[in-house]
Amino acid sequence: MKKPLAFLLTLVMLLSLCVPAFAEEQPLGRVNDRIPTVLITGDGEPIVIPDETAENGERVVFTTSRFLSMDMDSSGDGIKQSVINVLKPFFAEGVLRGNWEPYYEHLEKEIGDLFAEVRLDENGNAVGGTNVGGWNRWVNWYNANNDNKGDKGYYAYDDYHFWYDWRLDPMEIAVQLHDYIQGVKAVTHSDQVSLFASCLGSNVALAYLKLYGPDDFYGLGIDATVSSGSEFMSEALAGDVKLDGNAINRFLADGMYFEWFNPSDFITDTIDLAEKSGLLDGVSKAIRATLFDKVSAGMISAIALGSFFTMPCYWACIDDEHFDKALNNVFGPAGSEKRQTYAGLIQKITKYHEEVMKNLPALLNSAKDSGARICVLAKYGLQQLPILKSNDIISDQFASLHKATFGATTSTVYDTLSEEYIDARIAEGKGKYISADKQVDTSTCLFPDYTWVIKGANHTVRSNWENDRIYTVITADRQCTIDDFEGGAFFVYDWKTDITAPMTPENCHTEHWTADKDEDNPQGIFAKLRVAIASFLRWCKSLYAVIQAKLAEKQAEPAA
Repeated sequence: MKKPLAFLLTLVMLLSLCVPAFAEEQPLGRVNDRIPTVLITGDGEPIVIPDETAENGERVVFTTSRFLSMDMDSSGDGIKQSVINVLKPFFAEGVLRGNWEPYYEHLEKEIGDLFAEVRLDENGNAVGGTNVGGWNRWVNWYNANNDNKGDKGYYAYDDYHFWYDWRLDPMEIAVQLHDYIQGVKAVTHSDQVSLFASCLGSNVALAYLKLYGPDDFYGLGIDATVSSGSEFMSEALAGDVKLDGNAINRFLADGMYFEWFNPSDFITDTIDLAEKSGLLDGVSKAIRATLFDKVSAGMISAIALGSFFTMPCYWACIDDEHFDKALNNVFGPAGSEKRQTYAGLIQKITKYHEEVMKNLPALLNSAKDSGARICVLAKYGLQQLPILKSNDIISDQFASLHKATFGATTSTVYDTLSEEYIDARIAEGKGKYISADKQVDTSTCLFPDYTWVIKGANHTVRSNWENDRIYTVITADRQCTIDDFEGGAFFVYDWKTDITAPMTPENCHTEHWTADKDEDNPQGIFAKLRVAIASFLRWCKSLYAVIQAKLAEKQAEPAA
């Protein structure tokens, strides 16, 4: 009797062990009723300094809107004098005598005067003190001392938005973030938080991983990151610049769509004619041959140190390929006077570069290996800022999709991945990682199953869908993959309707411009002539429209 009973008990035990293996996976659930989410975003938020003469004893010295509107010097006479102060030594000393140092000095001074209150000192420290805007500072204090679950019974993605002085060294900010997170954990009685890091905030998140490890994180969301580098900043500081009329017009088309500006047809047709006729290329080559290579390093240094590149936060966006050249352009060779003057700043930016930038895969994998839920979200479909050699990469305007996804394979704006490449990926069972527009392969990313891509969304704006996807993944009860949601890895976004939809062959062409390699870069004398003539005729038509409009305005004026 004992043997049959023992056999029966053994069978029951074996069946009980097998049930989980054959059971359906449990539906996705969130755990945000006990895991708070800390949100850390990028640059542009108000920076204030102490000022006893101002209301509340502090004064705002920088916001993105003020900078974009150039509301730093309302005096037209002041701007006019600044231009004169720069042009005078440019011609009198530089062009005539070949002595460019006075020009560099005046250029840095005039730019520096515009940014005097927001620039950092030679050690990368805030001159007039450092603080975020008064309201944001109060929010930081309140969040670190209050459980924000409240009556709603869960933690929203932005319940614990961390505000910081984004100009500073990401390593310094990571220390502040660590203190903040410990406070949040204490008031919420949680052992961990989920971190939602966007743009420059992702640099701080990675600095945090370097300094403190991943144990504080239940989830880690990386959105529109520049932590692998931004081509816009990297190539500009390295001097890898190129004027391309086609790229300029693509950028203007994006700007018109997002209602940033509205250039006339005459302006865009003039730029097109300058490009298609070879005038822009000829002028660029002439400038490079006669002046640019001689003065570029000095100009780059003056502009960089007069404005944003006393700020370690932006140096954290210089990729490894361009870092050494950027250092030389801005600070001069080893042992130079500027290297000695800015030794403190250089030490900070080099430390971040060596310890964080060069170790991104290891740092991110440490979070994954610790069990943190990972979500990477990146964007493309817009023209990279059009002053760079890499102006044909697919990007969100500030960083390429390749960098923002930690390794996606992409085409350029002019083409798609080859059919041979796509067929090989499909044969390997990796077809789900190929975008419907055939421009992206996310199978080569660091986290291919945890990486989502949106086409048509710009770098600086997070949509509601974007927030929800990251929030869901980093507060889930298990690691989500692209297979857990309808639409897989690829989506398209319509800014005007705020609708995000799965990418299909029918809706994937979201660009606000046409990139035609045969038209933009014709090969052969007859093709170039055809394109130039067509551009000239369009320009004549636009000029005629401008003249007609001016005549109509004149006729509409009341008689004197």
